[in-house]
Amino acid sequence: MRRPFAVRAGALVTAALLPAALLSGALAVLAGPAASPASAADGDKGFTLEDPRITESSGLAASRQHPGVYWTHNDSDDGPYLYAVDGATGKTLARITLTGIGTPRDVEAISIGPDNQIWVGDIGDNLGGSWQYVWVYRLPEPKKLADRTVRATQYVVKYSDGPRDAESLLVHPRTGRVYIIDKKEDGGHLYEGPAKLSASGANVFRPIAPVDLWATDAAFSPDGSRLAVRGYFGGISYAWNGGRIAREGRLDVPLQRQGESVSYSADGRKLLYGSEGSHSAVVAEDAPEGSPSGSASAAGGGGAAASGKGGGSSAPGGAKVGALALVAVCAAFFGVRRLRRRG
Repeated sequence: MRRPFAVRAGALVTAALLPAALLSGALAVLAGPAASPASAADGDKGFTLEDPRITESSGLAASRQHPGVYWTHNDSDDGPYLYAVDGATGKTLARITLTGIGTPRDVEAISIGPDNQIWVGDIGDNLGGSWQYVWVYRLPEPKKLADRTVRATQYVVKYSDGPRDAESLLVHPRTGRVYIIDKKEDGGHLYEGPAKLSASGANVFRPIAPVDLWATDAAFSPDGSRLAVRGYFGGISYAWNGGRIAREGRLDVPLQRQGESVSYSADGRKLLYGSEGSHSAVVAEDAPEGSPSGSASAAGGGGAAASGKGGGSSAPGGAKVGALALVAVCAAFFGVRRLRRRG
């Protein structure tokens, strides 16, 4: 009697907690990494990172100069490298080695600004905000994709309210202004850098708006009108409003092994979500502005505090709900396996 009850209970809890999109993502995690969609014309349908050197993909950015190409990098212990990945096959087209900078400490994010400038955020601080400064690097995106060395400009970054951990760097596609979102379990803040960063002194970033999420990455839409912020178990779409962000709704963030990155596709129709791990999958979901209502779906939410507009709560329990949902899926999965063995 226990086994059928466990199956029913797992299914009921799963149905109650998980929308269809998130449920399929959770089952995909249990089934293992997805195969690379080699038939896709570009990265809009998702792909699997095939390069064995990419084991801790922590940032993702769609190239506008090379359609269908996505830039990524490892988290740490790799070196000053960026990888250009073919979104159709998941294969690496080029590895770029950065020079003109120091030894990277904890590279967490990548973004592409105006004039095809690549920005890299060496902004992680897993020691609880112990570093008095972090670094941001800027380099021109190569016009030809091949293994090569590129000289980058290094900027020193400090926060007006003291050191902190962060994993989200984003550059506005129109103004070129650089922003950072710090990573705090109970919600962080959007930090704005100076209008133009200086390579000769410290650049002070100041908080301008609260962000209701334990953020692991963020991205601007190609036109700069929206901001997508993701966490481990959910995400939020914001209207940009010149930095006076207004919450629109939740994002359909897939359940991944360690959800670390997000990027809009070059045409703005899709959001692509990446994860750490060898041969990890990059999953594509419809961008919220593509829906008839112009706001995000209620699936996959889970932020730090309810605020702004857009359906659904974004309470600190979001992560707990995600974890409970995964437990429910596991219960259903293994319950079915036990039933089959009994049969």
